[in-house]
Amino acid sequence: MTSRATPEFHERLLPGPGGWLGTAGLGVIAGIVPWPFNPPLGVATAILVGAIAAIALATTSPVVRVSAGVLQAGRASIPLSRLGDPAALDATAMRWELGPGLDARAYVCLRAWARTGVRIPVEDPHDPTPYWLVSTRDPRTLVAVLSGTPAS
Repeated sequence: MTSRATPEFHERLLPGPGGWLGTAGLGVIAGIVPWPFNPPLGVATAILVGAIAAIALATTSPVVRVSAGVLQAGRASIPLSRLGDPAALDATAMRWELGPGLDARAYVCLRAWARTGVRIPVEDPHDPTPYWLVSTRDPRTLVAVLSGTPAS
């Protein structure tokens, strides 16, 4: 892949509705414990635990970003000039890549609630990582941005 100005891409891999409902459920379960002894404490516990869990979930969700010629996925980043041609993966292909097709040396930025992703080969001969496997809900747009082509 050549070094060129690319459009920007930004996605925070937040959970879907099920993840947020699970967070609320955690708060309810925590609130049930003190409820028989002190109902106001049960309500306060439910709200506090639910809020803490939601904040933790949101702040630990990784960001996938392409900006200034660099791909960032979670805590790792790599210049686009060191990457090969990316491939968009549907849910079935992503599941195979994470199972029997996975190379243990690959960098993986995964969130189970984002079932699709992108496989991006690393073409730096000094980098032992053969490819990146990155979860995204919009793999076609990420591939287009990484390739420097308009999304279709």
